[in-house]
Amino acid sequence: MEARSSTGTAPSRSEVVEAVLGASRVLVAVAARSLAEVAEDVTLPQYRALVVLSSRGPQRVASLAELLAVTPPTATRMCDRLERKGLIRRRSARQDRREVRVSLSPAGQELVAEVTARRRDEIAHLLDRIAPDDQARMVELFGELADAAGEVADRQWVEDWEL
Repeated sequence: MEARSSTGTAPSRSEVVEAVLGASRVLVAVAARSLAEVAEDVTLPQYRALVVLSSRGPQRVASLAELLAVTPPTATRMCDRLERKGLIRRRSARQDRREVRVSLSPAGQELVAEVTARRRDEIAHLLDRIAPDDQARMVELFGELADAAGEVADRQWVEDWEL
């Protein structure tokens, strides 16, 4: 079944963009509240770095910077802060000791798990207000959006990445 706008016609590209922007505002607010409840001294960009490390495993700082769409010096400073907070650890690669990789510490893994659990709970409460048929369509469409963005599904995350 093709989606229709409030006028009964297929939605314009700008209507679709506005709908996705509205949903993203909701999800950012959920993420911010969930993070604030667990770790008020971790910023959303820092949390995003933790999520990338959780979902993709240990990374070189340059690779992490690329995945976060920031410069390597920005990623280095972010890693410095996260390491001081005990949320990541740095280790030399086994094959080349000059190569340093960052990974989640046990505290970082716990933080990501707790924030994710809180987000799931809040999103579940929001979904209680949406009809089951619409939720089924959301699964398909949000899955396509995540795929288009190159996101790794939560169920594919490896919880205990080793260096």
